[in-house]
Parts: sequence; C-alpha cells; structure tokens
Amino acid sequence: MESSSQDRNLPASERKLQKARDDGQVARSRDLGHLAILGGGCLTMMALGSTMFQHLREAFAGQLLFDAQAISDPALMLNRLGAMVAVGLAGCAAFAAIVSLAAILSTLAVGGWVMSLKPITPDFSRMNPLNGLGNMFTKEKFTEVLKMLFIATMLMAIGFAFISSSLESLRALVLQPSAKSIAFLSDWLTQGMGLMLLVVLIVAMADVPLQRFLHQSRMKMSHQEVKQEHKESEGSPQMKSLIRQRQRDIAQRGSVSAVPKADFVVMNPTHYAVAIQYDDATMGAPKVVSKGKDLLAFKIRDLANEHNIPVLQSPSLARALYANAEIDQDIPTSLYTAVAQVLAYVYRLKAALRGEGPMPGEVPVPFVPPELDPMSNVVTTEQTP
Repeated sequence: MESSSQDRNLPASERKLQKARDDGQVARSRDLGHLAILGGGCLTMMALGSTMFQHLREAFAGQLLFDAQAISDPALMLNRLGAMVAVGLAGCAAFAAIVSLAAILSTLAVGGWVMSLKPITPDFSRMNPLNGLGNMFTKEKFTEVLKMLFIATMLMAIGFAFISSSLESLRALVLQPSAKSIAFLSDWLTQGMGLMLLVVLIVAMADVPLQRFLHQSRMKMSHQEVKQEHKESEGSPQMKSLIRQRQRDIAQRGSVSAVPKADFVVMNPTHYAVAIQYDDATMGAPKVVSKGKDLLAFKIRDLANEHNIPVLQSPSLARALYANAEIDQDIPTSLYTAVAQVLAYVYRLKAALRGEGPMPGEVPVPFVPPELDPMSNVVTTEQTP
C-alpha cells in the first residue's frame, strides 16, 4: 500500500534524494530563469547595443552605395547581401550565446547539473485527462497561481504608476529635437525595464527557497517507506542469512587445501569434519584450518588420511567446533579444555608412531558444554525414556 501524503512527515533519505536526482527531479526556479534571460538580454543590449548598431549602420551604408561596378556586376549584390546577413547572424549569435549562458547558469545555481533523459522520455500516463485534472489542484499549482497573480499585480501597478508619472514628459517630446527625444525615450525605456526586472528579482529571491521547500516536501517519506528502503538497502534477514551461509560454504570448500597443515581432524562419523592446527611457538590457541559436512567432510577425511594426519571420532566435539568456530580463527575459549585433551592424545600417538613411547589407549571423550553442541537437546530427548 502506498502511503498518503499526510503520512509522509519524515525527511527524505540520501538514497531517495539521489534516486530522484537520477530521475531528473531537483528543485528548479522558473522565475530565476526568467530573471536571467530578461536581465541578461537587457544588459547585453545595453553593453553591446551601441557596437552592434554601429556595425549595422556601417553595413547598411555600404549596401546603399552604388557605382558603375555594382551596376555592371549583378553578382556583387549577392556578395553584399551575404556580408549583411553575416553581420546580422553574428550579432544574433552573440546575443543568443550570452542569454543562453545566463539561463544555464541560473538553472545550475539552484539544482545543480543533472544528467538524465527521464524528464524528456515520453510518458503516456500524462495524457490521461483525469490525471491532468487532478494535478491542477495540488499545493504546487496553488502556489504557482498565487505567485503569478502577485507578479501580474505588481507589474501592472508599477507599470501604471511609471507611465502615469511620465505622461507629461512624453507629451512634450513632440516639441523636442529628434536627438533629444530619442535619448529621453532610451532612458525612459531603460528605467521602465529596470523597474520590471526589479519585480522579477524580488520574486526570484523568494521563489528559490520556496522551490527548495516544495521539493523537500515532495520528497518526504513515511515510516513504511523508510522501513522498506532500509530493507532494500540492507536486505531482509532471511536473504542476509542465506548469503552468509553461501559465503561460509564457499570458504569451507576453499579451505580443504589447508588440511595437510592440520595436526588432527575430529569427526562426527557421518556428518561433520573439522581440521585443527596448533603451533605453541606461533599460536596463542588452536585454530580451525578447514571444516565441512557431508561430502565435504569425507573429502577432508580422505585428504587427512593421504597425508597421515590422525582422524579421530568425537561427535560432540566435531559438532561444537563446526557450529561455533570459524575457519582461520582461534577456537572458542570454552572448548580449550576439550581440544587440549585431544591434542595430548595426538601428541602421544605421534610419539608412539616414531617409536618414542607406548601407544595411547582409547580416544578420550572430552567434555563439551551442552550449549555449544547443536545436537545436545536432540540427544538428551532421544535418551529420555
């Protein structure tokens, strides 16, 4: 079940924010883009306008000069037309490049750079009129309508006040010389455009944090979504247990090659085999170098027999070591005594085989704490009448 918007009161996680970013969903301010385009265009016209008009005037002047060569060579007019088009395209290209750069920088200033094709990928669900009708009554749309009403009201009020205060001066232009009238109109239009841009600037300054707030609101998560994301990122307990078990199986299969280094192998006759190594000069405690069950246990036994390594039958100790000891790790301290008893037997056995002492008796039955033997409860139950 999807969580309703009322349940989403937790901030978005880094994973959800990154996924939204990969999908192209970041905070964007259209008003900041409008300000960049209008402001960049106006500043470009003010900074480069005189130079551009000077080049255009010179180009027009050259086009209006006719001589005998121009009349006798019609192709010259095509060359002039090409030069005129080149001047116009160069001016337009410079203007478009500056305005485009301003628009791109304003976009990057809010949401940063996003490489995603998903926003422009066709989505036929957007063509559903019912979905479109529902999207018209969202919090974002309501905020957008209020913002547009504010902008329109401010522009109308400022425009009306500016024009009203300049009507007398505009009427008097018909009595002024042309140069002075053009200069006045240029200043008047510049002031009017500056006031309009001031309104857009104020709106953009308010819109940038507003869009970030709305984006964070859209990204909020419910408790169920947080739990689901945690489960997806960390994995379910069953899956993690299965992965750990497979990792142990792989490690056990790879540890068979270490059996020749072992001092002895202890087995449950049909299920488990554990190879133990101990060097009192380099080790603080005996460690498990290999372990396995079923077919892998038989493989460990056969390899031990090939290298004349003692294989002893001690079911409870084999089960306890298999369940509680890891490969290439020291055995648990609670099994020190049991393993020491078996080691002592192995040392006497090896000494007897070298002719340095009598053969030991039967294999000792070491004491294994019941809580370490996985089968202790089963064995106790079977022995109970």
